[in-house]
Amino acid sequence: MLFNSFVFLCVFLPIAYAVFWCLRSARSRYVWLTVTGYVFYGYWDPRFTLLMAFSTAVSFSAGLGFLRWSDPRTRRLCLVIPIVVDLSLLGFFKYANFALSSTEGVLGVFGVHPGFPHLNIILPIGISFYTFHTISYIVDSYRGVITPTRNFFEFSAYVSLFSQLIAGPIVRFRQIEEDLERIAESSPGRWLAKGVSFFVIGLVEKVVIADTFAAFVDPALANHQALSSAGVWFVFVGYSLQLYFDFAGYSDMAVGLGYMFGLRIPQNFNSPYKALDPSDFWRRWHISLSSCLRDYLYIPFGGNRSGEWKTRRNLMLTMLIGGLWHGASWNFVIWGGYHGALLILYRVFGRTWDAIPAPLRQACMFTLVLVGWVFFRATDLPMALSLLSRMIVPTQGELFPDAAAFAAFTALGLLLGMAGPNAFDLHREDQYSWRRAYALSAAFGVCIAVMSGASASPFLYFQF
Repeated sequence: MLFNSFVFLCVFLPIAYAVFWCLRSARSRYVWLTVTGYVFYGYWDPRFTLLMAFSTAVSFSAGLGFLRWSDPRTRRLCLVIPIVVDLSLLGFFKYANFALSSTEGVLGVFGVHPGFPHLNIILPIGISFYTFHTISYIVDSYRGVITPTRNFFEFSAYVSLFSQLIAGPIVRFRQIEEDLERIAESSPGRWLAKGVSFFVIGLVEKVVIADTFAAFVDPALANHQALSSAGVWFVFVGYSLQLYFDFAGYSDMAVGLGYMFGLRIPQNFNSPYKALDPSDFWRRWHISLSSCLRDYLYIPFGGNRSGEWKTRRNLMLTMLIGGLWHGASWNFVIWGGYHGALLILYRVFGRTWDAIPAPLRQACMFTLVLVGWVFFRATDLPMALSLLSRMIVPTQGELFPDAAAFAAFTALGLLLGMAGPNAFDLHREDQYSWRRAYALSAAFGVCIAVMSGASASPFLYFQF
């Protein structure tokens, strides 16, 4: 089910919202959030709700184990076993075919051709995100950062929360624990205006901005062999903006839905194309993922505590794993390694870089990120290398279909993405006027009109 679909807006959300606020006890609200999460998830394929339920039960049991046992050996077992189970499920469904094909490729270099079969595996949507939720809960419970809950439905409501189930943000239990504990005290009017505002802004980002870019970018990349060097650059300026507004739009809608149900979901994007350096970019882009990579990979690897060489190694390992988390493809591994290299280079040449005027640093950083998106968007490595070669080596070809319209829309997108406010900037003050209400109503009407003329398009991060 998509946030930008009529079945969600006209059927699912009104029922979920109305029933939730008719319920009074914390337990009944937990149960209802769990039910709505499973209905939302099962709308795509009901079979995979069983997989999510199993992962939820395993992780909840680990939390109970931490409460029951205090000896280090048993606690380590409660940490390791459920994480191995969760990662095994993720590894099978997401990476089995990738591992087989990669192994076959390596063996082929030595003249061995085992002929591994291609497994007919359907990737469960959102499995990477809810696996991150369960693992972060287990690790935080083990570390004593949180006290595991004894209420199964409170935990299942957290894992299956439909507002962030499919594509994030990656919300750690500790970030919404207070709101979950006080869910019976929540009232419908407390954050309703803020929630609706966030949701509508996110809907505009997705339906009006990101999907318009998709209408230009997707056909052009489908025939990328015909593009000139300038055409490829123009396409990836558009794709950079499409990806940002698509995912930021989803995240803002998730935040809005959280507010509507009395839960404060943290910010996931902070105008990343305003970044002045690689570290700044990762403090702004997909904040929930970058902070998880920092806390659960980079710091446990040793962080910056063991000398410069090991710090660089830890950065690279973290980003390579972060790239692989996005998808079972060498393209994503290379993309992660590319950003790892940027972070390392900034550590080495940071003082020189920081001496450059800020506007030039911002433009250069956007260009560096744009180049990385080539690996992110290309369907395979040959396509990525072909696109990069056209960007580097002057090549004749088509500029861009409907170049004038695309240029005008891109200029607006660049203005919004690189200089304009984001959704959280627009909500620094909680004062809501009739003027804002009229503006949001008009924006929602535009979104409905656009949605009426086209089928609902999935969010780009659903594939991860």
